Amino acid sequence: MLGHLECFVSSAENGSFSAAGRKLGLSPAAVSKNVTRLEAVVGVRLFQRNTRKLILTEAGERFLSEVSGGLQSIQCALKGLSSGGGAAAGGLKVSMGTAFGLHFVLPMLPMFLTQYPAIVPDWHFDNRQVDLIGENFDAALGGGIELAQGMIARELAPAHGVLVASAEYLRQRPPLTEPEQLAQHAGIFIRSPQTGRIRHQPLRNAQNEQRAPGMTVSMTVNEPEAAARAAEMGLGIALIGMPNAAPYLESGRLMRVLPGWYVDRGSVYLYFPTTKFLPTKTRVFVDFITEQFRLQKLAARFDAR
Repeated sequence: MLGHLECFVSSAENGSFSAAGRKLGLSPAAVSKNVTRLEAVVGVRLFQRNTRKLILTEAGERFLSEVSGGLQSIQCALKGLSSGGGAAAGGLKVSMGTAFGLHFVLPMLPMFLTQYPAIVPDWHFDNRQVDLIGENFDAALGGGIELAQGMIARELAPAHGVLVASAEYLRQRPPLTEPEQLAQHAGIFIRSPQTGRIRHQPLRNAQNEQRAPGMTVSMTVNEPEAAARAAEMGLGIALIGMPNAAPYLESGRLMRVLPGWYVDRGSVYLYFPTTKFLPTKTRVFVDFITEQFRLQKLAARFDAR
C-alpha cells in the first residue's frame, strides 16, 4: 500500500505517470498500475486521465491533501530505521554552493567523520536551488530554496553581498566614496543559474539608504568564485556574497569597495526534513553544522554591516 500511495502522490505532484516513474525509478506502466490498484482500494477515481496530462478529481485533490503529509512522515520514519537502528550511519546526501562548500563546509569534514565514521558523505557542490524532497537530499546549505511541506529552514548567518576589487585596480583609479561613482567603473556581474538574468539589487547602508550599483557590465559569469577571481585579476569590481568574498577579504587578495554599503540577500540556511522521525545521520549533521557555525563565528564573518 505504501508503494501505491507513493505513486499516487508523485503522479499528482509531477503531472504524469512518466515523470513520477522517473522520480521513483519505476516504469510509467508500473506507476499507472499502482495508482489503479489504489483507486480500487479506496473505491473512487483519483485522476481524470487524458493523453496529455493527469488531472486530479475532486476526490483526488481531497485525498492528496490528507495523505501527502502523512506519507512524508512514514518515509522519514522508514529512513530513520534504515540508517542503522538509531546509529549515525549510511549515506548522507547534502547540497551546498560550490565555493561556499569548498571554503567553509568541506574543511569541517575530517572532524565530522572522526566523530561519525559510519556516515558516508554524498555531497553535491552546486549553485542551483535543489528540490530537497523530490531529489532525496538529506540536507542542503544555502538560500532561496522553497520550503515544501515537511521541510525546516534553520537560519545560520546573514547572506550579504559586497563590492570587491583588487588593490591594484583601486590604486589606478580615483578613490570611491559614493555609490554614484560606480558608474565610472567596470562591473563583474553574476547571472542567476535559475533565470540567466543579472540580479540588480540595491545597495544599502547603516541608515537604510538605498542606491543602485550602477556599474557598466564589463563581463558576466555564472559562478561567484569566477567573479572573485576575475576581480582578483584586476578586471573590475565584483558584487558577490560574503560567504564567497570572505576568504579573499581575510587574505588580502581583494579589498572591500565602499565598505559602508552592502546588498541584503537574506540568510544562509540549513534545510532538512521535519524533525519528526529524522534519521540519526541527518540529526547529527544538523547539530554539527550549527555548532561549527557558532564556534567559527561564521555569522559575524558573513555580516557586511
